[in-house]
Amino acid sequence: MSDPQALREKAIKLARMGAEEDRKQNYEDAYRLYKSAIQHFLHIVKCTPYVDEQNPTLKESLNKKTEEIMKRAEEIQQFLNKSAPKPAGSTAAPDQRGPQSQSRPQGVQRPPDEHKEDSPDDANSGLKGSLASAIITEKPNVKWTDVAGLEVAKQTLQEAVILPTRFPEMFVGRRTPWKGILLYGPPGTGKSYLAKACATEASGTFFSVSSSDLVSKFMGESERLVRSLFEMARANRPAIIFIDEIDSLCSNRSDGENDATRRIKTEFLVQMQGVGKEEGGLLVLGATNIPWELDPAVRRRFEKRIYIALPEQNARKGLFKINIGDTPHNLTDDDFDNLARETDSYSGSDIATVVKSALMEPVRVCNRASYFREVQDGGQMKYAPCEGNEPGARPMRLMDLPANSLKVPEIKAVRFT
Repeated sequence: MSDPQALREKAIKLARMGAEEDRKQNYEDAYRLYKSAIQHFLHIVKCTPYVDEQNPTLKESLNKKTEEIMKRAEEIQQFLNKSAPKPAGSTAAPDQRGPQSQSRPQGVQRPPDEHKEDSPDDANSGLKGSLASAIITEKPNVKWTDVAGLEVAKQTLQEAVILPTRFPEMFVGRRTPWKGILLYGPPGTGKSYLAKACATEASGTFFSVSSSDLVSKFMGESERLVRSLFEMARANRPAIIFIDEIDSLCSNRSDGENDATRRIKTEFLVQMQGVGKEEGGLLVLGATNIPWELDPAVRRRFEKRIYIALPEQNARKGLFKINIGDTPHNLTDDDFDNLARETDSYSGSDIATVVKSALMEPVRVCNRASYFREVQDGGQMKYAPCEGNEPGARPMRLMDLPANSLKVPEIKAVRFT
């Protein structure tokens, strides 16, 4: 194990170097050095017995240092994300010189000393910054009409997500929207796709997280991440927290699991229950393929559980049409009916894979072709693949054609007897 005193000296040195670059307004270098200093401080606090056993008063001091640098690093990161490059030869105005000149807290730029006091709320600022990537800022552009079948699931999600925001007068008294919805069923049936539709249609904030976003190698930080996630969601209501593969985060508790895993589940249960918190405006949406692996207490907190089954025949027909989209084809309605009948027990993901393979078939035909002939296409002459005995056939390969001169074959139905 590394010498704790040497690690501490290196962390302080990195913090001072970061502060120096900060004063020079070299914010990218300052941010990099601050991050490295934070990692060193956290390593000392969380992974070194020296802090707890030999210097018990040092832990609080190191925590304060880490929190202060974390706050400053987050300010710089926000400035770097929002700032635009200066024009060549221009001089920045006084209010455009960077985060130091914009309401800079006194003393934040300096490496912290052991007597510096700080607000306890600042400890969560770095954690909330790390969760910022979980917020869906750009809509996935998946609408309810893009989801074939699953009418019950769509209706329930609309009751929980859309109607309370648009028609709040409907939810008065004891009539309250669902606070927790669990989507479960076989893989590839559209659970995550439904969540994308929610993100598109909902007018509030959408958080999409996985277990990797909430699990940290540092002791106690995972529980704080879970708490910070729910605090951010409550502060940005109406909000949806979507947790994909929730079984990896909240599986059955057992005697053999470690304390860190158990604490994460406990914190998750407490936050979902919302004791002492204002209710309303927050929906927790979970998805899993193996609901029986979930802890019973977690299952209970999901008030509504929706089974996402394999698509029926009409849904499969719709899935084929949705996946083909506007790709040129000559398939008839009867062809789609035949495809739906022949794909019994296929999931939505299976159908998407089948269609993707079919869409590549014209590419394979053109790549294998040894003969091409000229055809009219929208008033232009283009080359289409053909057999050698067809009129106008020329011996050519695909790579011999001029650019933008290829007539790509349409998708067509092929029946095997």
